[in-house]
Amino acid sequence: MEHWEALCHGGYRFVYDDALFRPGTDTFLLSSLPRLKPGLRAVDLGCGTGLLGLLLLQRQPDIAVTSIDIQPAAIRLAERAAAENGLADRLIFQTADLRDAKSLFPTGGFDLAVCNPPYYPPASGALSGDGARRTARSEVACTLEDVCRAASYLLRWGGSFCLVHKPERLTDLLCALRESGLEPKRLRFVCKTAGSAPSLVLAEARRGGRPGLTIEPSLILQTADGAPTAEVDAIYFRQQEDTP
Repeated sequence: MEHWEALCHGGYRFVYDDALFRPGTDTFLLSSLPRLKPGLRAVDLGCGTGLLGLLLLQRQPDIAVTSIDIQPAAIRLAERAAAENGLADRLIFQTADLRDAKSLFPTGGFDLAVCNPPYYPPASGALSGDGARRTARSEVACTLEDVCRAASYLLRWGGSFCLVHKPERLTDLLCALRESGLEPKRLRFVCKTAGSAPSLVLAEARRGGRPGLTIEPSLILQTADGAPTAEVDAIYFRQQEDTP
């Protein structure tokens, strides 16, 4: 079943389908990490139905986002959302395998790469039998190393790669980034409450960057009484929803 929702009052509308991988909190949290500025050229690797690109444009309208995904059904929905929001000139989609980046784009053509990648190796845990969900959740179509290599190729020298992953795979993530010529520069752990262990990690790496890693204060999702924190409300544009 197909669903349309607005990011905020008067904001862009996004679409998802129950047959595909549903949008999650991790995509919203990831959208808050990049440092956006007018004129920036971004590429979204494994974009699904295009929510991350819409979130980036909601935060900074004067950018262009090129998005690729291996699933044609997801790209068709993403293109409809771009047209619905009048963004066909700034939000461009292509059905493609990110492992083929070298045959699709010239090297160094983007300032920013973003990715909400599959978190789990194919042999770990209970995986969905559905092909679309399996592709989004586990590394059956591409590995973490594949994602990092694609981002490194596509970024200009000094360009940034922002992604979200699981803390238990942090060593794998940092190694894959550095081996691809992407130097880890910022890490931010995501915790449900101030006293809980991290459930996600947000990471930024820079192509050709010098060694030196900043661990930023954790992003806390809930207050002690279970309410969303002010930062989470801002990430979800809830202040805009309160504006008449």
